[in-house]
Amino acid sequence: MPDTAFYRDLFEPLGTITTRNMMGGTVFYADGRLFATVHGDGRLFLRTKAALAERLKADGETQLTWTRPSDGHVQAMGYWSLPEAALEDPDLACALAREALAEA
Repeated sequence: MPDTAFYRDLFEPLGTITTRNMMGGTVFYADGRLFATVHGDGRLFLRTKAALAERLKADGETQLTWTRPSDGHVQAMGYWSLPEAALEDPDLACALAREALAEA
């Protein structure tokens, strides 16, 4: 599992941040509500749909996919990568996470 301490600190302004290992990585909760996941390569993906997903897609972010072992089928999931700029800007990171939480 990836080291999640950096992301816990990044999202601290959202409230109580908890994690759980699942879905092949670590999922993040803000006050009990799932909003993100980190996978083996250490990248964070926000749980998104609607407007935020479209905006992240337009900005060139990556959608999380899962490959079925049985037949190699690739399934797109409702998670999009956190922009690089947000890794150095907690205000931006938290604003994006709040949008993800609002869409949930």
